[in-house]
Amino acid sequence: MSDQVNSWNKIVAALPGSHFLQTTEWAEVKHTVGWSRHELTWRDDEGNITSGAQLLVRSMRLLRFGPRLSVGYVPRGPLIDWENAAYREKVIESLEQYARQHKLVFIKIDPEAVIGTGIEDSTPTNDTPGTTLIAELQQRGWRYSPEQIQFKNTMMLDLSGSEEDWMARMKQKTRYNIRLAIKNEIKVRKAEAEDLSMLYKMYAETANRDGFIIRPEDYYLDVWSRFMQAHMAEGLVAEFEGIPLAGLIYFYLGSRAWYVYGMSTNKMREKMPNYLLQWEAMRTAKEKGCTVYDLWGAPDTFEKTDPMYGVYRFKEGLGAEVVRTVGAWDFPANSILYFIYHQVIPRLLSITRLIRRKQIKQEVL
Repeated sequence: MSDQVNSWNKIVAALPGSHFLQTTEWAEVKHTVGWSRHELTWRDDEGNITSGAQLLVRSMRLLRFGPRLSVGYVPRGPLIDWENAAYREKVIESLEQYARQHKLVFIKIDPEAVIGTGIEDSTPTNDTPGTTLIAELQQRGWRYSPEQIQFKNTMMLDLSGSEEDWMARMKQKTRYNIRLAIKNEIKVRKAEAEDLSMLYKMYAETANRDGFIIRPEDYYLDVWSRFMQAHMAEGLVAEFEGIPLAGLIYFYLGSRAWYVYGMSTNKMREKMPNYLLQWEAMRTAKEKGCTVYDLWGAPDTFEKTDPMYGVYRFKEGLGAEVVRTVGAWDFPANSILYFIYHQVIPRLLSITRLIRRKQIKQEVL
């Protein structure tokens, strides 16, 4: 890893809300699909870096003979103490200026500014960093984005305490299923480089079964291998008598780990391999110094009709707490082109997604 990569990643790791989507490795992944990276930092009067943002910019033509349009995106950022009003104003104003100066159609942010925890009261209070930020963004002309790239809500597992403490925080059924997987002689091992293609095929099978769209194999193998080589990701495989049944890949940076990719086959699901996988991920993440395990995603509305409700119940069983954030917000530097962008692109995507779904079915067969 170069000194430049080390330098930026060290900055990211030291900032509030540090996230693997703000690392150089993620920017390099996105560069392969057309995004360029721009490192932005803000300092205090003593010269110390207080805030940062890795801004990704992409240029495209909406129509074959139309003008090239550029958009900006700060995935899971900016990284900032959202309770500091002076920092907020400086960062948001700088991003607006950047969008205007570089003639971007819009700039998107999706910071982890918290509006609340749990689902007991889905109405945000008025004294959280997230609700304060929303009010300020609305006042400045930002818009809640019609294109939410990341999950607005997530679920966090506390890795403090002993493994007995973890078990105590879980639902009874989850504890039972973990022990059942052990009794059923499910074994979990670390994934090696040669396992990644197998994990992708398992991921494609999962996507086909559960009805979501994924990218081609080369993309995931690039992401997984790049972060593994940088010691920021690890894969786990659950097996029975050497037969792979399920897998996962989680990322880690600083004191936090993220469960991002999960995959499974239809084989021997009654042996509960997915439960033991999460248990081992928690254990290995703590060994790496993580104190929080982000289970990466929760429903927008906590109702049984939400397609993610079943996933939410699984994560809740592990003892995770819901964390609700502000979601993605756009600053439309060019309001006319912003309107065109969000009218044309969704129609094009609906066609490409249909084609991709057919390709996934072929990859599973």
